[in-house]
Formats: sequence, structure tokens, C-alpha cells
Amino acid sequence: MFLPFFDNLRNAGVPVSLREFLAFLEGMAAGLATYDIDAFYYLARAIMVKDERRLDRFDRAFAASFSGLAAIPPQAVMDAVDIPQDWLEKLAEKHLSAAEKAEIAAMGGFDKLMETLKKRLEDQKSRHQGGSKWIGTAGTSPFGAYGYNPEGIRIGQSESRHQRAVKVWDKREFRNLDDSVELGTRNIKVALKRLRKWARDGATDELDLTETIRKTAEHGYLDVQTRPQRRNAVKVLLFLDVGGSMDPHIKVVQELFSAAKSEFKHFEHFYFHNCLYEGVWRDNRRRWDAQIATSEILRTYGSDYKCIFVGDASMSPYEIAYIGGANEHHNADAGETWLTRARDQWPNHLWINPLPQNHWPYTQSIAMIQHIFGSDRMVPMTLSGISRGMKALT
Repeated sequence: MFLPFFDNLRNAGVPVSLREFLAFLEGMAAGLATYDIDAFYYLARAIMVKDERRLDRFDRAFAASFSGLAAIPPQAVMDAVDIPQDWLEKLAEKHLSAAEKAEIAAMGGFDKLMETLKKRLEDQKSRHQGGSKWIGTAGTSPFGAYGYNPEGIRIGQSESRHQRAVKVWDKREFRNLDDSVELGTRNIKVALKRLRKWARDGATDELDLTETIRKTAEHGYLDVQTRPQRRNAVKVLLFLDVGGSMDPHIKVVQELFSAAKSEFKHFEHFYFHNCLYEGVWRDNRRRWDAQIATSEILRTYGSDYKCIFVGDASMSPYEIAYIGGANEHHNADAGETWLTRARDQWPNHLWINPLPQNHWPYTQSIAMIQHIFGSDRMVPMTLSGISRGMKALT
């Protein structure tokens, strides 16, 4: 689209080369000048004019090529540009300074919040934005979205921002982890090799070279001997947290998932959201209509399985300690109850946390899960941490 401009410059006597024209196109592609006519003009002039005596010729060529460009109204530009919808939706997002955040006091307690929310739902008649009381957006109310409150109920927000909500009422969609991903390093796989128990059973489909040589020497003719293929007999249950706070860790968790699935023959995996409750699932696309009862998992898989949880353990303490504290649904039993049942069913249990270990003391929910599982049963997702965890499971 800039070829006529290039031709006009040459016709006006500005000695512009093809290399300079390509450099100009690279600058445009890099976004150095977008919808600002002045930025566009100075970018072109800086690249294509090498002698100030030719500035007048450049100006005439520029005017001939782009006359009327400045007359285009801003609204026409906005109509022609495909602005992401979320840019417009989040214009009302609340941003507060650290001092302003400190001034906002928590309402105090899960039960008090739920009671207040019920009353607000009864009293509120219309949409509300800003403010500190009603259910709405961009305010300091404990209820709503895109605002700030140190202890509130988040309703209708696309993703986590401050990770401070007591309860989240959002419908989340998650993707399944990919077990075919190529590992960036072999570190995770090497660490998992500590958890091995070799066994040979099944069909005899592998050549036993040592026994073949011995039998051939004994009989005086070739006597081929076979044996069952050696395999890792360790049985593993992997529970994976797919909550929103795990988004920054999805790559390393996917690497762990891929390595575990290739390493263990007896391997089962299930997904959960933040904390273990009465239902888990294998497919994130069908997590509502194809849930598996956690009680059934506890009955199906014996105590000989190694149970590994993977998650940042970062959530509201109410999600662990309270009935009804779960995100997205009302849990009949507290998360602590289900975690205790899992701990008792599988004595060889482990929690792998992708958060840096020096961050753990600042999150109350991590301390609660360490108390349930045992402080030595939570390890960081590092080479040394996974190696230490595999050693604890053997």
C-alpha cells in the first residue's frame, strides 16, 4: 500500500533506496507508528531523507501521497479498527493504590459474607457500578467484579486479579493437559525414575539373550529363550488442580503430566478445582456432566497406589475448612474432610506445589494443607523437590 508513496518520492527527486523503503515497512510492522499522523510522518522522514536540503521535496511527495489523511474523523478510525472486546469491558476496572487498599476493611467471616450477600440480592433492583455496598463492578464492595476488597465474593469476572476472594461464583472452562508435549529438559523424567519397582509378567515377547546363550551352549543348537518385558510396577494416582491460580504454572505442570504418563504403566489421573471435594473428572470439557464421585475413587484404588496431588494450594481458607466454601458449587463436606480421607486411604501421598517455596509461609491455605498431609509431604516443583518427594514415596 506504500508503493505509490515510494514512487512519488523518487519522482520528486528524493534519492530513496529500496533498502530504506524496506526499513520503513519494518518500522510500520513493528508498530512504531500506528494511528498517529505525526509519528507516521517523522518515521518516514527519518528513514528516507538523508540530506536536509531535500526536506521540501519530501514534504511535497508526502502531501501528494497522503493528502486528506488528517481529515479522517477519529470515529471512522475506531470503526475500522478491530478493538478487542475485553479492552472495552474492563474500562471500569478498579485500580487502587496500596494505601487505599489498606483502608478497606474486611467484612469479617464467611458466614457473615454469605448472610450479607443474601440480603443484598433481596434489596438490589438494578445494575450498579462503583461504590462500596451493592453487587456491581469497579467498586470496593465485597460483592461483584473488577473491583477490590480484601475479603469478598467474586461474581461474574473472567479471571483472578488479586487472589483474595473468599468465594468465587464464576463458571470456568478448562482445557485438558496434553500428554504429548515435548519436555524442554529431561529433569522431571529423571526425577520420576526414582519411583520404580521393576517386575516381569505378562506375555513372553522379549528376547532373553543371557538365557538363550546358556541354553544354546547346553543343547548344542540354537535355543531361543524369551521372557516378559520388564516394566515399572508402581501404581500412581495423579490429582491435578486446574483452578485459575494455576494458569501461570500450566507449562511446567503439563511437562510433569507428560513425563508421568510415559513413565508409569499403572497410571490414572483426575482433575479438581482448588481443593478435593465430592467429585473429580478426567475430561475438563465434561467436568459437569461426567464427574466421578470421589468416594468411588477411594473405593476403587487400593492403598498400594502412590497418590500425588499437584496444585499451588492457594485458595480461601474457607474452601478447605467450611461446608459450602467451595467455588462454583455448594460442597456438602468440607475440603479438609476429603483431603483427610485421601490421606488415610493412600498412606504414600505427596503434594507437589509449583509455587516457590519461599512464598509458602504467606498463604494460609498452604499451611492448612501441610497440616493435613504433613509438612514433609509437600515439596516444590523443582528437580530437588520432586526427587525428595519420590524418595518419600518409596
